[in-house]
Amino acid sequence: MIGMTVGEIAAIVGGTLSGAAGGTVTGVTKDSRDDCAGCLYAAIPGAKADGHDFIAMAFDKGAVCALANRVPAGELRPVIVVNDVEAALRSLAGACRRRLTIPIIGIAGSVGKTTTKEMVASVLAQRYRVHKTEKNFNNGLGVPLTLLRIGAADQVSVVEMGISDFGEMTGLAEMVRPTMAVYTVIGHAHLERLRDRPGVFAAKTEMLAYLPDSGTVFANGDDDLLAALRCRQKLILYGTGGNSAVRAENIRAEGLLGTSCDIVCARRRISVRIPAYGGHMVHAALAGAAVGLELGLTDGEIAAGIAAYAPVGRRASVTDTGFVTLIDDCYNANPDSVRAAIDSMAAFPGRKVCILGDMLELGEDSPALHRAVGSCAARMGAALVLTAGERARDIGAAAREGGAQAEAYDTVDALLADLPGLLRQGDAVLVKASHSMEFDRVADAVKALKI
Repeated sequence: MIGMTVGEIAAIVGGTLSGAAGGTVTGVTKDSRDDCAGCLYAAIPGAKADGHDFIAMAFDKGAVCALANRVPAGELRPVIVVNDVEAALRSLAGACRRRLTIPIIGIAGSVGKTTTKEMVASVLAQRYRVHKTEKNFNNGLGVPLTLLRIGAADQVSVVEMGISDFGEMTGLAEMVRPTMAVYTVIGHAHLERLRDRPGVFAAKTEMLAYLPDSGTVFANGDDDLLAALRCRQKLILYGTGGNSAVRAENIRAEGLLGTSCDIVCARRRISVRIPAYGGHMVHAALAGAAVGLELGLTDGEIAAGIAAYAPVGRRASVTDTGFVTLIDDCYNANPDSVRAAIDSMAAFPGRKVCILGDMLELGEDSPALHRAVGSCAARMGAALVLTAGERARDIGAAAREGGAQAEAYDTVDALLADLPGLLRQGDAVLVKASHSMEFDRVADAVKALKI
């Protein structure tokens, strides 16, 4: 965060200051367990804990001031009192953003936002000091915290922007005001509110109203809706087809080693190796290359940045456990990401086993979308499909109709009880479901199996 005094912050957020106004704030946190030195501590009421209970702890760990709904009894250190802490953070983030002149790249889409954010950041880090979204801080609270953590020394920022309803992207983009936008895929996500893919497209592209005329938009040319995008800014398509200005050729799957390809743009041809599992990684690499080319990176810098990419958390992490090959992709799921994971799994040796769970927020088309995943699993050669959850029963039914063996379980616990007897040495095992299904427990159980 570019330094501001406590008094300046109080004025920006329209708060009432209790305590001295002169201290300088150089960071923001909402977690009193962090290093709070130089920070504004945002006391946010939560479902399990109230941040107001930890204001004193944050001060004791070096916080300069607190942003809160009330002043704790006896607290004499600076507290800025507001009615809505999260709204105040958004106002502060917007003010900080307006002081910045660096390129800010907004990442949006239904699938692959975090992967693409990490890839773009990895490429740009070969030349620039890069700030990027931490973890999954991509929503109405995470985005302002992300913006408030941009430092004076940062030369470019990569900001992930996630939404689930109309109007949310407008709120995020009004804060971020990106100079560039990267669109990954328009998929079947959050359909309970966004209705259908055209609705998803409309909601995601709300961002473009806040890009300057001089901005650049990078869009996946292999996505039919994005390929037809029209905008007032410069548009660069990336993909595997001839319609894309930045495209991949000679794509070669290399199993646990990842994927190799040539990235072609006009007369430039860059041979790259992507050290991560999944065909979708080619699109992430293309996005990183496209942004890198636009910002003047050399072929060598782009290739090095792609090679330096590392998966985040439980996103398409591949492990040879000594018993099976585990594809741990259980962070989250929607129909598009699950089908992409199944397609990529086909390149691995061994019997293919898909362990899949409910995909949430799909609206009235949920049964058909779950069935489409099961049909895909059977078509791509899955020998065994295991499911947990009521919605996922449709996955198993369609897989069974397609010729795969399928077993359905009501709960994760029931699945875990049978799991040791269902897997064989040498299997390739994909684990994927919506985050709330707690399939991390399934992945951990697979990893623990021994010969």
